Amino acid sequence: MSAEAGPYPGPDWMERYRSRVNADRELGIIGRWFTATFMLTFGENRHAVKVVEGRIAEIVAAPRFDVRATFGFRAPVEVWAKFLSPNPPPLYHDFFAMLMRVPAFVLEGDSLSAMQNARALHRMMNIMRETGAPDA
Repeated sequence: MSAEAGPYPGPDWMERYRSRVNADRELGIIGRWFTATFMLTFGENRHAVKVVEGRIAEIVAAPRFDVRATFGFRAPVEVWAKFLSPNPPPLYHDFFAMLMRVPAFVLEGDSLSAMQNARALHRMMNIMRETGAPDA
């Protein structure tokens, strides 16, 4: 990925993702008790995702130390690109599979909090895949 392309996945993609999450009827039901801030780190680019009752209230690009997150997912851009591709290779089709078998995909922070919200989080990550690959 060249520096000219900008940060992966980019603000337009993040906003599409947010819109899709917030419009998802299933997540509206299963996410009712999911209120947390978590980090998504794509290579060197971090985003704080503030979730309130299963809806993304805000996404903070390049958060500073004043944004606290309960947990986060970190991986190189290459791993995220496989996950977001139209036909991901084995083990990259599901975030639980990546957690178990892709060492570069890391759950950071309070894993108990993440797993207490596993169903809603799983749906959010599936919506991420459904959002598709970021524009090149």
